[in-house]
Amino acid sequence: MWLISFIIFFIPFCIFAAVMIHDSRTLWSGVSFFWMLLCLSVSLFLMLSRYSEWLLSYTTLTGILVFLVISAMAGVILFPALLILLFFIEGINIIRHEGIKPSNLLSMLFSILLTGYLVVWPVIGNLGKDVIGTTLYAVISFTAVYVLALMAMYTLSGILNLIHFKKKRKADYIIVLGSGILGTKVPPLLAARIDRGIELLLCNPDARIIMSGGQGPGEDIPESEAMAFYALERGVDIERIMMEQKSVSTEENLRFSRELMVKENPSIIVVTTAYHVFRALILARQQGMKCVGFGAKTKWYFTLNALIREFAGYLRLSWKKHAVVIGIATGILSVGNIVKIAGMILAVIS
Repeated sequence: MWLISFIIFFIPFCIFAAVMIHDSRTLWSGVSFFWMLLCLSVSLFLMLSRYSEWLLSYTTLTGILVFLVISAMAGVILFPALLILLFFIEGINIIRHEGIKPSNLLSMLFSILLTGYLVVWPVIGNLGKDVIGTTLYAVISFTAVYVLALMAMYTLSGILNLIHFKKKRKADYIIVLGSGILGTKVPPLLAARIDRGIELLLCNPDARIIMSGGQGPGEDIPESEAMAFYALERGVDIERIMMEQKSVSTEENLRFSRELMVKENPSIIVVTTAYHVFRALILARQQGMKCVGFGAKTKWYFTLNALIREFAGYLRLSWKKHAVVIGIATGILSVGNIVKIAGMILAVIS
């Protein structure tokens, strides 16, 4: 039993470790981690079953295990309701702090749509009795579950890519991604990114910091110039600061910053707000840039709303392969219903 339990956990653990070592900047990091946790649960269940008689002789230990199991089950059952409540409350908070505009309504819209899917959608399914209605309901249901699962794996992968055990990484360049300035002023969100970059610069004495950002609407100077002034005011040596002044998007931030680097295979750190790190790493991977990402903190109520926006950005990057998956599922469901109907017709004829 020990050997079986060990193997069930060890193989997924090795797969997860291999993904993280090879390149963690994909959804496979989150998928492999989730699979590893599931296998760990199975292993623990097998071990508890094997030694159940021994455990029953220890009342206190049995009580603790029962409490943990009940708590886990309650958490799973209540999770959708808690998620809806969390996004709704934070949706109200961001509107209260940042005002009403489309980009600030994402948290509340997500909570409303999730409520509709969990409460209203099953009722609609009971009304669809014809073949087309049943097939359409199944396709939409699969699509919704698939997108929610993608979002969960995207979030988990993003969290894993934020975990670092050391700041000293012998970096050659630290790219700080711009996020917009007000005239010539660096706002708090961008200031947090620069402060994080300076923190990493101090831990990597051979590195140079690249302030990345061009000049957009409502900006009197390029973002990178304002970012450089901010860093100089905080004691950063001017010789260690580089400015990339052409970019107007994250993709261009990375590409144009890479063009400024002299080394052929440099060690690179990308710094941005925590919720933005994973998508920035995906874009860097698509450009063939090897790097790790460090996140700067921001307000919690803003993070949830921004996370939905970042996930939408990820879907824009990868929609083709996910459309193929949904298309294959649609074909299978359609064929299944056709076969079912044909079987019913044959049964009636016979």
